[in-house]
Amino acid sequence: MKQTFSKNERLCSPKLIGRLFQRGSSEVHTFYLFPFRVLYIYDPQQASQPTQVLFSVSKRQFKKAVDRNLIRRRCREAYRLHKALLYTDPDLGRPSYVAFLYLAKDISTFSVIDTSMQKLLVRLRPNTNGRP
Repeated sequence: MKQTFSKNERLCSPKLIGRLFQRGSSEVHTFYLFPFRVLYIYDPQQASQPTQVLFSVSKRQFKKAVDRNLIRRRCREAYRLHKALLYTDPDLGRPSYVAFLYLAKDISTFSVIDTSMQKLLVRLRPNTNGRP
């Protein structure tokens, strides 16, 4: 698998983003793993498409756009390097849409984000013991 992060892997659709952040929806699953909160949806119709992801950093916590962009770049890079963990078994379903919300109050180093992203992607894999 190529270690790229192309346009078709980015979650851009306002309808899908609204569906992902809809409160009280039974199709949206969530869990926390510092420094992230993860929201995801399984959509069987999108099984052949790559998983679409979104990275969000709070403007309230990080006032400067430079800081928010730095965190988003680190998160995207960690995802790009380890996204193959989601695609280990193509026969099993995987999340179609995923949102990573950065919750820490300070700027984490890349090593912290990288190890956390590895744990998140392992937990998102289907039929694993850690699956919520």
